[in-house]
Amino acid sequence: MSKRDYYEVLGVSKGADEKELKRAYRKLAMQYHPDRNADNPEAEAKFKELNEAYDVLKDPQKKAAYDQMGHAAFEGGMGGAGGGFGGGGFGGADFSDMFGDMFGDIFGGGGAGHNSGRTRGADLRYNLNISLEDAYKGKKVKVKIPSTEECSSCSGTGAKKGTSAQTCSTCHGHGQVRVQQGFFSLARTCHHCGGSGKIIKDPCPDCHGAGVKKKDKTIEVSIPQGVEDGSRIRVSGEGEAGHNGGPSGDLYIFISIKGHDIFEREHNHLFVDVPVNFVDAALGGQVEVPTIEGGRVKINIPEGTQPDQQFRVRGKGMPGLHGQPQGNMYVNVQVEVPSKLTDEQREILEQLRTTMGDNNSPKKEGFFKKVANFWDN
Repeated sequence: MSKRDYYEVLGVSKGADEKELKRAYRKLAMQYHPDRNADNPEAEAKFKELNEAYDVLKDPQKKAAYDQMGHAAFEGGMGGAGGGFGGGGFGGADFSDMFGDMFGDIFGGGGAGHNSGRTRGADLRYNLNISLEDAYKGKKVKVKIPSTEECSSCSGTGAKKGTSAQTCSTCHGHGQVRVQQGFFSLARTCHHCGGSGKIIKDPCPDCHGAGVKKKDKTIEVSIPQGVEDGSRIRVSGEGEAGHNGGPSGDLYIFISIKGHDIFEREHNHLFVDVPVNFVDAALGGQVEVPTIEGGRVKINIPEGTQPDQQFRVRGKGMPGLHGQPQGNMYVNVQVEVPSKLTDEQREILEQLRTTMGDNNSPKKEGFFKKVANFWDN
């Protein structure tokens, strides 16, 4: 299947400037991002297509080549547009590169980039499951994560102590080489130094030239009161170590809240179904209901309470985040009809049935009036 026009993919005109391209890309990338479209191959394919189109159009040289020759400009050994988010989660493409460009300060800003070989460490993701009670009270949890730290033997340079990395003779320290293809000159990552601009001839024996070493670490994370399912907590500088003195990445804690046996949550509000026998619903009474903090509250059931009638208990929901008010608890009455009756109970109910009239069942009366009109018509 032929590729779609890159401008069409981003939904912009051919004359779109850099700001328009970036704005269109950000909007669509957020819409089709794999983290928002789990198990959706179509969204993942569109996300990869967006990255490929933006990778070409954001680069003035690639854009000029594409405007002149279309997709043919990147066929036959010229190098593809590439891009895309390799796999799910934060694998494949560098998380910090892509999100730094897309969201800027939201994710701490800045991609890896080249700065005399200094690169930012990769960001890490940790999935944390907590209970609804934990979300209500907030808590501190210790998480153990596999990570990297700067090699102390070479101070992150990757070169053996007493030596240093040398400037790459192929790219002369730029990390990129230019390739001439017809009328166009394109920049490509230097294959000799991998884009670092440096060559390590005598690597550090402790880290084997990587500049970092693997090390598990345990950190304490504060979970705020009222945190919602799917929330993301950023822990700055707790990702993987940077290379050649570059800054460390960040750690992102993704919160999942387990289902509860009693309560259902909707934003800051809690809902609870409470069974009430039909006699109490008819005559009125009281029912004791648990609250999320472990307490209890009594609810007055008025005479003639109907199934699914709802009662509000103010301030007994979840704490609000960012200054939002405390939620409420909503009690849904589930009227129960007895399934087993004694002879005495059956006799009492038979007597009750003979005395029941339409005034006692307003919904029944209204329903049969509608039925009669339906049959007449």
